[in-house]
Parts: sequence; structure tokens; C-alpha cells
Amino acid sequence: RAARGGGRGGRLVVAVGGNALQRRGDRLTIANMLKAAAEMAPTIRDLASKHEVVLTHGNGPQIGELALERSAATFDVLGAESVGQIGHVLAQALASAGVKSVPIVTQVVVDPKHKAFQNPTKFVGPVYAAKEAQALAENLGWTVKADGEYFRRVVPSPPPVEILQIDAVRALLEHAPGVVPIACGGGGVPVARVAEDPESLQGVECVIDKDACGSKLAADLDADGFIILTDGGGIFKNYGKPDAREMSSVTPEYLLGSKAGKNFPGSMGPKIEAAINFVQESALKGKKAWAAIGDLKDARRILSNEAGTMVRDDVEGGVIWRDLVVRTEGETTAHPRLTQDPPKYG
Repeated sequence: RAARGGGRGGRLVVAVGGNALQRRGDRLTIANMLKAAAEMAPTIRDLASKHEVVLTHGNGPQIGELALERSAATFDVLGAESVGQIGHVLAQALASAGVKSVPIVTQVVVDPKHKAFQNPTKFVGPVYAAKEAQALAENLGWTVKADGEYFRRVVPSPPPVEILQIDAVRALLEHAPGVVPIACGGGGVPVARVAEDPESLQGVECVIDKDACGSKLAADLDADGFIILTDGGGIFKNYGKPDAREMSSVTPEYLLGSKAGKNFPGSMGPKIEAAINFVQESALKGKKAWAAIGDLKDARRILSNEAGTMVRDDVEGGVIWRDLVVRTEGETTAHPRLTQDPPKYG
């Protein structure tokens, strides 16, 4: 058996959002995706140079665009198409940065009777103004919900039950050190086992949350860390308000007790839940693992806990806050100062 990590650091599963390949305000084009992937590739290269890395990614904007183009196609098929597209773009960008990678179209089993099908929450596709969103909902039978100041389509998002190609990912890690597997893209292609013949599979009309699937991927691979890279930083108290504060380190218990992310069920909420689940699942197996949420551009500093939010079991008092200094014109931003507060959340 090959040495884990080829003599490098620990095993990391790194999740990047679909928005990392389509910045808000940019048109969803292959050219823009290639540009965004090229900007992201050095970050993954740096992580992979010191750690054993498995990369996973979102596909919300891409699968939503495909759904507009092909309204008759089911979401399992659209998911597979988007994963192939994004996997190619990522592999091309990583190769240009000197990193070998293998994209895997990954099927993930879900329960078609899960309650998630009664309350769609997963954002897909581009953003719309209110009137346009309402018209699309009426004409195409969509469910739309607010995403910040805009609106987006939402679809069912059940939790992942089983990752069918997990052994392929393990084989790459064991026998091809230095190669980055790209797996569970878009949360995986949703399938269900046929009740009468459990070996047979059928597609399911839904989208699996990529962070939930990334959390399961990390747990199944016995990873040391699970990093969720966003376009908006770590976990905040009073996010978007003048008195907003970012958590530097926090326990799963504190997050659960404070109901962090409850006001953002379609965005930060699933990321927090995924981080909690990974840390707790690892602890049940006797492993001391951690999760982190932070901005893509801060990836190098997230590992040292200089940026973003680290979720782990051993945080004194349950939480450590990072005091953010607001930058004004002509001033230099001071280094963050860490303070400890009693476990409260407002």
C-alpha cells in the first residue's frame, strides 16, 4: 500500500462553489469559466503541493443554464453534463498550472422519498429580477426564492446516501500520488436504487448540495480536513450589518446551539451544516478532524486560521471571534485581533 499522501501533509477535501467559475455579474460563458478556473488553479496547486487533495465543486449556475437550454432534460442528465463540462475546464486550468487531475463523473444515491422533495431549497441557474423571476415561475412551473437582492430557481436537494465511485477515488489516492481527483461535482449525479432490483439505478429529478456531498466524501475518505471555499468569507454573526463579526474558530456544538446560518438556508446554512457533519462524523470514528469555511482568495491563510472560520472540537469557550478592521480610503487594514466571547449568538 502506498504511503498516504506520498509523504506530504494530511488529506484534504476542498470544495469550491459553482460561483467560483462564474463570478456574480459575469455572463456564463465558457471563456469566463476558463478565466475563473485559471485564476483559481494556483490556489489548488499550492494546497496540493503540501497536502493530498481531492477537489469537489458546485454547478448551480451551469446546471441552471443547461436547464434553460434543454427544458425536457432531467436534472440527473443535466447534472452529468455540467459535471463533465466543469471537470474539463478545471482539469485544463490545473494542467496549465502544473497539476495533474482526473475528473470523475460521480453517481450519488439519494432517497427519492426524502422530505426535501416537499420543500425545494437548492439555488440553480442565474439570478433574476423579481418580475422576470415571477414570469418564469408562472410560464415554466418553477419554484423561485430570494437570493440576496435577486431571485433564483430552487429545486429539491436531498442528502447524499452513498457515493458509488468512492473506490475509484481511493484507488487514485493510493496508486497515483500527486494526482488530484475531481469527484462529486455538483453534489454528484443523483440516482436511486430500484426497489425491485437494488443493483439497478435510475436518475432522480433533484440536485444534491455539493457541500453536503463534499462532507460525506471527506468522511468516507477519512480526510483530515474539509475546506469549503466561498466568495464571501467565513461564518459571521450579524452578516451584512455594520457590527458583523467573523468567527475564527468554533465548535460544532456552538454552531448548533446558536443556529448559525439559519437565516441563509440556501447559501451559508448548508455549508455550516456540512462542516458540522464532517467534524462530528469523524469524531464518532475516533478521528480528530476539522472543517473550514472561507474565501477562495484566502485559501492559503485558512489553513493557518488567519482567515475564514475553522470548525473543530477543541475551542475554549465554544467560539473565538475575529475582530475585523474596516478599511477606509488611504488607510492600511490592521491585522485581525482575536477575542474570546462567552457562547452567545444573536
